[in-house]
Amino acid sequence: MTEVTGPVAKRILVTGGTGLVGKAIEKVVVDGEGQPDEEWIFVSSRDADLTNAAETKALFELHKPTHVIHLAAMVGGLFKNIRYNLDFWRRNIHINDNVLHSAYETGVQKVVSCLSTCIFPDKTTYPIDETMVHNGPPHSSNFGYSYAKRMIDIQNRGYFEQHGCRFTAVIPTNVFGPHDNFNIEDGHVLPGLIHKVYLAKQSGSALTVWGTGKPRRQFIYSLDLARLFLWVLREYDEVEPIILSVGEEEEVSIKEAAEAIVEAMDFSGEILFDSTKADGQFKKTASNAKLRRYLPSFQFTPFRQAVKETCAWFTANYASARK
Repeated sequence: MTEVTGPVAKRILVTGGTGLVGKAIEKVVVDGEGQPDEEWIFVSSRDADLTNAAETKALFELHKPTHVIHLAAMVGGLFKNIRYNLDFWRRNIHINDNVLHSAYETGVQKVVSCLSTCIFPDKTTYPIDETMVHNGPPHSSNFGYSYAKRMIDIQNRGYFEQHGCRFTAVIPTNVFGPHDNFNIEDGHVLPGLIHKVYLAKQSGSALTVWGTGKPRRQFIYSLDLARLFLWVLREYDEVEPIILSVGEEEEVSIKEAAEAIVEAMDFSGEILFDSTKADGQFKKTASNAKLRRYLPSFQFTPFRQAVKETCAWFTANYASARK
């Protein structure tokens, strides 16, 4: 919790506050981007089980937030999604309904929820934009998570039309940075690769990258995303979601991402690609044109610099990092 001197106009509750994005928001707030009239409250699953309606309501009544950044979710990489689509659907539907309804019942002025570009239709034209979320089924590998996240947008529209609530959502591309989940089996591609390179370097073995390395992704550094979250919370008034992403020209292949990690960690071993492992969606190129209309001069951290900082954090915090 951040201390506030003087009158408090905003009490901002961040669910999922100890995860990748929550920790990034906490850092930028502490480092000077918070405002004097804001009190920030970061909560995790230890504070309440958000799949439980009564516990969620009690959390809101305890902290009495005026604003909410909703990050809490059951998340995982490609292979975890493939195995547990039902679990991803049920847990996230419960979490999202409980958080949004508790926010409505306790008079929260604004909620900003976090979606993902994987919610977009599998078969689509590129670049994808905010108008295309519901234009067809998502990729079959993570339909449970994707549909649950899409329903936040439906629910936001419902609360606005029926009750006038200012609930909205952001759609980041692939987020990475300090405090990520670096689990090789269940984590996302970039932190999983960072952990793999670390272990390969320790053991002197080859680095095996799952898949062909050809799929392409836009990666956003968690600290950049955190700064954009603050802007959305304070300035963005639409109920319709907004994509938070680097530009289309910043898209990189998984092979290029692996090479950036190899360079950052000074790994000199062999790199192998295991094409028997699934690639997932080949690309999901997103347009940040809407964001650029609002913030034409926002500066993103260069990809290789952000990778280098993340690798340095992981190496320094290896013992305690989620993995």
